[in-house]
Amino acid sequence: MSARIGVVTFPGSLDDADAARAVTIAGGEAVSLWHGDDDVKNVDAVVLPGGFSYGDYLRCGAIARFAPVMGTIIDAAHRGMPVFGICNGFQILCETHLLPGALTRNDHLHFVCRDQKLRIENTASDWTRDFTPGLEIIIPLKNGEGGYVADEDTLDRLEGDGRVIARYLDVNPNGSRRDIAGITNERGNVVGLMPHPEHAVESLTGPSTDGLIFFASALSSLMAGAGR
Repeated sequence: MSARIGVVTFPGSLDDADAARAVTIAGGEAVSLWHGDDDVKNVDAVVLPGGFSYGDYLRCGAIARFAPVMGTIIDAAHRGMPVFGICNGFQILCETHLLPGALTRNDHLHFVCRDQKLRIENTASDWTRDFTPGLEIIIPLKNGEGGYVADEDTLDRLEGDGRVIARYLDVNPNGSRRDIAGITNERGNVVGLMPHPEHAVESLTGPSTDGLIFFASALSSLMAGAGR
């Protein structure tokens, strides 16, 4: 039986359908989750998709953090369930403090949309285990508030613990500190990534199929966990 990966829809989510499609192409069963429900339908993992949850009012992810479904997801994440936040989902993970730091306005104050080169730095997380360390990939990036920031102690700790998932290569598109494109929690089950791997899962439409590896990694992690 395929692993069940829930994809949350918030008011303003744009990429929930794309994320669900990526899960399906990777071989999982995509399950729709609604922001107003606290039931996550016995899923094995969760994706928080990109978009503009609740219109990005107050600040990105600030209202979504209090959605009923997030209480259940936060508890499940603390118990080890894999959770992947993409773009706005990354912002939500920072607002919930499942991940440290914050995503702020791009340093050039403009929305950016481009195919972005990344280097994968951590292959120990549930969402990157199928990558080769140091692999360079290309996936789309689209954000207006994608600059990752944290205090120096937090940045040093992320670096020292190997919790930087991916870094921007060639160009830093938004002013993220230390070229950080994504990070993980200490346990490796919660990952936030600013670029959009769900838009790079098919050769017909993406700049590559590199993004599919994130979703395949989660399925591999869940299979490995079931076998323990």
